[in-house]
Amino acid sequence: MSNKDIKRATIGRLPQYLRYITALPQEITTVSATGIAKALELGEVQVRKDLGAVCGAGRPRVGYDRAELTASLEDCLGGRPAAAVIVGAGKLGRALLDYAGFSEYGTNILAAFDLHLPAGGDRSEQKPIYPMSMLADFCTANHVSIGIVTVPKEAAQAVTDVLYRSGVRAFWCFAPCRLQLPPDAVIQYENLALSLAHLKARL
Repeated sequence: MSNKDIKRATIGRLPQYLRYITALPQEITTVSATGIAKALELGEVQVRKDLGAVCGAGRPRVGYDRAELTASLEDCLGGRPAAAVIVGAGKLGRALLDYAGFSEYGTNILAAFDLHLPAGGDRSEQKPIYPMSMLADFCTANHVSIGIVTVPKEAAQAVTDVLYRSGVRAFWCFAPCRLQLPPDAVIQYENLALSLAHLKARL
């Protein structure tokens, strides 16, 4: 099964499995879906389905080879971390830049970029924020593959065009608009207001 076919909910649980497995004593070489489910207080059937989607069924009465399962989980979560940048260092952009949880899912946000910065740049809590004039060269030099767009909708297309010309092919767009890009680009739109409306509708 391709990683693209794995359900979003399953991907959301994979970091839990990986953390549990890597924390086990070194002498343990096999793990079972039953053991994982019990340790993480999850349903055994769900864990079996998740692991089956990632690396197939374990061996009867043995379970999974720990090293093989670890490699499969890491590969599904991105293997080598993908380099990302944020364009738009307002409140949302800075909050995303400071969030440490993206690394668990195989993404390393390197920096943010914004128009309104001192020539020498700025910093969030942990990572640098650079002027827009540095964006293209930075993306090329650091092999950036993901662009996170948190600018106003009026600027989103121009920003995305710069990112695309710099080698970026995946986009996470928070701007309330639709982007025009070549077929080899992939885009995930994020509408926070719509997500909240869906939650409200379930009350």
